[in-house]
Amino acid sequence: MKRILLGGVALVAFPMVALANCPPVTVADMMGVAPGAFPEQYELSEFQAAANCTLEFSENPAIAELNARIRNNPPLPPVAERLPEEPLVVAPYESIGKYGGVFDALSNATEAGTSDFMSVRHVNLVRYSDDLQTIVPNVAKSWEWNDDYTQLTFKLRKGHKWSDGQPFTSADVKFWYDNLALDPNINEKPKDYVTVAGQPMTVETPDDETVIFKLPAPKPGLLAHFATHYAQAFQPKHFLGRFHPAVNPDADKEAQALGFENGYAVIKAYYGNSDWMDTATPMLNSPDKVAKMPADAAPTLESHIVVRETTEGRHFVANPYFYMVDTAGHQLPYINEMDEVFANDHEVRLLKLVNGEVDYKSQSLGLPDAPLLLQNQDKGNYTVQIAPRISMATVSLNVTHPDEAKRAVFGNLEFRKAMSIAINRDALNQTAYFGEGEPRQYVGFSPVPDFVDPKWLSYAAEFDPDTAKKMLDELGVVDKDGDGMRELPNGDKLVINMQFATQGIPGQVVELIAQDWANVGISTTVKEITPDEYRSAQSSNQLDVGLWEKSQPLAIVLGNNELWVPPFENYFAHRNGMLWAEWVDTNGASGLEPPDYVKQLMKDINAFQSAPVGSPESNEIGARMVENMTSNLLFIGTVLSKGPIYHSNKLKNFPEFKTESYEYYRTYPYRGPQWYLDE
Repeated sequence: MKRILLGGVALVAFPMVALANCPPVTVADMMGVAPGAFPEQYELSEFQAAANCTLEFSENPAIAELNARIRNNPPLPPVAERLPEEPLVVAPYESIGKYGGVFDALSNATEAGTSDFMSVRHVNLVRYSDDLQTIVPNVAKSWEWNDDYTQLTFKLRKGHKWSDGQPFTSADVKFWYDNLALDPNINEKPKDYVTVAGQPMTVETPDDETVIFKLPAPKPGLLAHFATHYAQAFQPKHFLGRFHPAVNPDADKEAQALGFENGYAVIKAYYGNSDWMDTATPMLNSPDKVAKMPADAAPTLESHIVVRETTEGRHFVANPYFYMVDTAGHQLPYINEMDEVFANDHEVRLLKLVNGEVDYKSQSLGLPDAPLLLQNQDKGNYTVQIAPRISMATVSLNVTHPDEAKRAVFGNLEFRKAMSIAINRDALNQTAYFGEGEPRQYVGFSPVPDFVDPKWLSYAAEFDPDTAKKMLDELGVVDKDGDGMRELPNGDKLVINMQFATQGIPGQVVELIAQDWANVGISTTVKEITPDEYRSAQSSNQLDVGLWEKSQPLAIVLGNNELWVPPFENYFAHRNGMLWAEWVDTNGASGLEPPDYVKQLMKDINAFQSAPVGSPESNEIGARMVENMTSNLLFIGTVLSKGPIYHSNKLKNFPEFKTESYEYYRTYPYRGPQWYLDE
């Protein structure tokens, strides 16, 4: 209280009192409240100061019932005790949502075609905002780099809890890194994104809320990795650590009491052999043991947790300890339950979409599916967005094919060039993509940075079947038996088996390419297989040709070198050069030694990731990488197109997507926890 003299009269001025109820700010109506430091979200103290209010928390009326379906979860304390001291305050797009409902999702199969749905509930230390330019806080409250990008410090949220109510702390980040990411019993070798130029980082945890990544060399793209990747930089030490021998000396004994060989076997039952977050739970991995295990699934920080899993699908309920609230103080997520159905047949998936049986879908859809989906919008009560894509359908000859005669031909640059100019990209664009795409060559980066010479976008991308035929003749790939189709130089029949999965490339695109190749005398077979079958054949080096989408933005390349190091991506994506990768992994003990330009790519990507972004050094390295990758046609580009994004009209707070792409982790920038169902 303060006394003020005004005209000789003593007045009493009271300090401004914060409003009891905060304005329900949305992106559409900010109600006069200033934006926060980051788009569409606030830290609690930041929001209360901006809105001059005290946020009162409330919970989903059904949350106790939902919590009871999470096996072995304890009864719930009040919502304020379940939230961190500084929850993340989210401004919904259009309106404060309603609790309730079951979100219907559609995937291909267990661990196949699931990432668009997984990205709805996904969390990581940070994320990209929906402008796809600004990295914003998420699980982490803040971050800070040192001057030379060799130390990245995160501050976590005090009082944050796992879905079982146990504290989430910096120890969970260190456990993920030291005991899972770097443990050869879990990952045979560390993933690129947890190393810097192949060397491990160190993780320090001076207190429960501070995590310090110390890097052996600069890697400014590490932050973008955490913003875009499915691999979450934390795992529950209190839960999985119980079965890790480095954490618990009795880990094997406890595992054996559950019927497992050792502690690692239990960890793999929950976590799998990698950090793919949709690995099958014990409900599918160990159904004979699951009743004795501490939970059906490992605790999560995501918006929903799986409570039922079969080969037909999975079911999720809201995480009662989720760390986000809306601007009215309602704990997110709004949606009570999520039901995921598996359908590997593309026609079955389309039928379910047309019938309005699904609330959201983008993965495994292509522009060739758009006419059918658009025609049935009113009937199915859904909306289809057509958004630009970042990656494009890409073809790769298996340059380390197990058949030495095919390997010799596929490994010849002139053959790859002939196969590239045999493709009629303009016709492909008109027929499969309705003229909406851009024919181009694969250059590794998309969108294309300034350091890329435009000539590479059209390199060997002209349609010239006569020259292609001449080149094949000169290579000795000629028709020797007079049947109109060419043989290998040794006289063996040349047939390129084009196995594909619609998750990775539209079937119509494959058929058109196959016809173009047949027109220059290359015999092909086209067969649709499941994503699991495709990946299995790819991993065992049995594919003749890779057929999958490919490319990445600069920000992601700076944090992940997979596109540039044999086999040129990961299990879930587009790879060739499997035997080159074996040579690299074994230091030359087995596999095939890659050519010098591939060794240069490996050297350059490490230097590129450490160079200051946009510097002359960085641009020079990047330009050399593009020239090496493109001029050697390891991957043959087709058409950069658009893709459909499907959502039910009852799904609210669903924005316009800037891209239909995997690269920014699909739905993650578009804030799935604030979606709600208005049924």
